[in-house]
Amino acid sequence: MNLNSINTPTDLKNVSREALPALADELRQFILDSVSKTGGHLSSNLGTVELSIALHYVFDTPQDRVVWDVGHQSYPHKILTGRREQMSSLRQLHGLSGFPRRTESEYDAFGTGHSSTSISAAMGMARAFQTKGEKHVAVAVIGDSAMTGGMAFEAMNNAGVYDDLPLVVILNDNDMSISSAVGALNRHLARLLSGNIYSATKKGIDSVLSIAPPLREFAKRLEDHAKGMVSPSTIFQEFGFNYFGPIDGHDLDALIPMLQNVRRLALEGRGPQFLHVVTRKGQGYELAEADPILYHGPSKFNPEEGVRKSTAPTNKTFTQVFGEWLCDMAHADPLLIGITPAMSEGSGLVEFEKNFPKRYYDVGIAEQHAVTFAAGMACEGMKPVVAIYSTFLQRAYDQVIHDVAIQDLPVLFALDRAGLVGADGATHAGAYDIAFLRCIPNMLVMTPADEAECRDLLTTAFHQAHPSAVRYPRGAGVGAIPSKELRTLTLGKGEFRRKSTAPAGNRIAILAFGTLLYPALTVAQSMNATLVNMRFVKPLDVDLLKSLAQDHDYFVSIEDGVIQGGAGSACLEALSALGINKPFLQLGLPDEFVEHGDYKLLMSACGLDSAGIAKSIKQRFPIAIAPIPVSVGK
Repeated sequence: MNLNSINTPTDLKNVSREALPALADELRQFILDSVSKTGGHLSSNLGTVELSIALHYVFDTPQDRVVWDVGHQSYPHKILTGRREQMSSLRQLHGLSGFPRRTESEYDAFGTGHSSTSISAAMGMARAFQTKGEKHVAVAVIGDSAMTGGMAFEAMNNAGVYDDLPLVVILNDNDMSISSAVGALNRHLARLLSGNIYSATKKGIDSVLSIAPPLREFAKRLEDHAKGMVSPSTIFQEFGFNYFGPIDGHDLDALIPMLQNVRRLALEGRGPQFLHVVTRKGQGYELAEADPILYHGPSKFNPEEGVRKSTAPTNKTFTQVFGEWLCDMAHADPLLIGITPAMSEGSGLVEFEKNFPKRYYDVGIAEQHAVTFAAGMACEGMKPVVAIYSTFLQRAYDQVIHDVAIQDLPVLFALDRAGLVGADGATHAGAYDIAFLRCIPNMLVMTPADEAECRDLLTTAFHQAHPSAVRYPRGAGVGAIPSKELRTLTLGKGEFRRKSTAPAGNRIAILAFGTLLYPALTVAQSMNATLVNMRFVKPLDVDLLKSLAQDHDYFVSIEDGVIQGGAGSACLEALSALGINKPFLQLGLPDEFVEHGDYKLLMSACGLDSAGIAKSIKQRFPIAIAPIPVSVGK
């Protein structure tokens, strides 16, 4: 039986144990071929092939629930659960998501995308099974990086209270090499600890020694000590879990019986089980094994040649602009501290780490800690810069308010991936930062239009004595070359990019926030409208709005964030406070979770490209469209 005949886990269970390694090889090759054509997460998925097969081979999915933490390693799971033919649409508009989604398949037990949520969700499912009297098991598959998130330990702390909880946590440890200590002997010991002989013997000893508590306590300590000698179990057992492993996550002969044992123990009410599995990112593809970071999320490539780094000159990305600025500002100010929650490469801190290792902190996937850690630094006179994706800052909202803003501490948040992010979809979109930050007292919010302005606004924000945020999108801008200097801009002041020459009564003022300034410029030119680069959401340039209201009749705000509570709302509030009532059109992201897909297609679908902006303005203000006067020669 080959991969093409596997459409459900039931089909998989009909495959003989002896044939599973060959199926794993075929599945791994299919993933490599598929992702090379569509782009997507590769290294992590090559590492979970055998684990995915074993899970669906042993557990009764979808009745048993499997929750994939983050979920960027769930491609093998998708392929084995009926979505093989759809893999060609991966991460494309109306195609398969790159992450688990409940609306996509009954086998996707829980939608993920952010880290460290799986144990909490699976525990909730396990308790629900017990409440309803159902005999199922909930499984959380969590990576070693995700285990650095505090939420994972909060869930384990809670789960350990229930000594009959049908929960299995699988730690997919792909950062640890598989050495002889994780070989046959260790596998044997781990299987023995989870097997019938050990469980029966332990139960019998407990019964015999129950009449002599001192002896029973001594035996328990001896057992814990012996188990600690062969496995790093102590911390997990202290949380109330039965720990097994570590075992080779690419060895199906080890995985399957181990999973059978832990499932049985969970169903028998033996409490939450913890299985430590060691895998290798990029397994089976030498190039990805050698450089798992490069192959973490590649674009399309030729598998025979591998990912080729382009040598053609391109515009700098906003991330690169930030990384260069951070190094330059660190040279200028010895109090600058760089902090990231496990996003060194993605947020552009690689060079900073090399040049300023004692001023660089990667705190792991712990956004809440990152923000409060920065607040502590700021209390002692340091100047922390927290480099974080917009979508991940959501996870530390209370800390931003309680620990930074209330104390009015000068922490700079460099928000990468603001706006839509394309193929990663709704879980990673930075759609809400303007709305959730501008309502916080003491907070400053800045929206650069291009790469040059990004550098200048970062400098401006860094020199403020208040918390501040500079938001910028993924990828490159229009090619505006940043200054070599560390220049500041006047706080809270926008700038005219174009002034309308339309007659009074027909003048439109377009207020652009961020990189949508450039598509708006095309529209402003075609409609003879005024265009303002607002730059600052907070403090807002109220004087400029008041001035515009004196000789403009219609207003349009444009932003790549949600309309509700966004920058346009700030403008409306300011005009209302001034007692000014003008026709006002707000353009931004809709009140829905925007799908994954090509960035340009998504922006077009949201009406935020030049054509969409022009269409919306014409529909709302049809009498206000004033053509640019054309001089006619004799």
